[in-house]
Amino acid sequence: MPVLSIDTNIKIEKGLGQTLRELSQLCSNLLGKPEQYVMVQLNDEQNLIFAGSNEPAANCSLTSLDLTDEHTKDYSEAICSYLEDRLEIPANRIYIEFKSPQRSLFGWNKSTF
Repeated sequence: MPVLSIDTNIKIEKGLGQTLRELSQLCSNLLGKPEQYVMVQLNDEQNLIFAGSNEPAANCSLTSLDLTDEHTKDYSEAICSYLEDRLEIPANRIYIEFKSPQRSLFGWNKSTF
């Protein structure tokens, strides 16, 4: 049930579908979870300012069951590198919040995990 959510102040003019597919595959590979359960949300042209500047920036969250502290640095590196390479958002202008809810607090298919 991984969910990667990205809000950015840039406009993604072309390749949105490809970017979403690549991010979905990235999450699946990073977390070792089947892509059929991965959800990616990418909101461009958001009202977002970082460090007093409206230069390209992103605010992200990665939610997944059983996330541990030992891998979040690797996840941050991979997500920041992707956003830097693909969307030209500098890594020092990206925040990522990692969330690991209890299974009973995440619903899917009329039940919980």
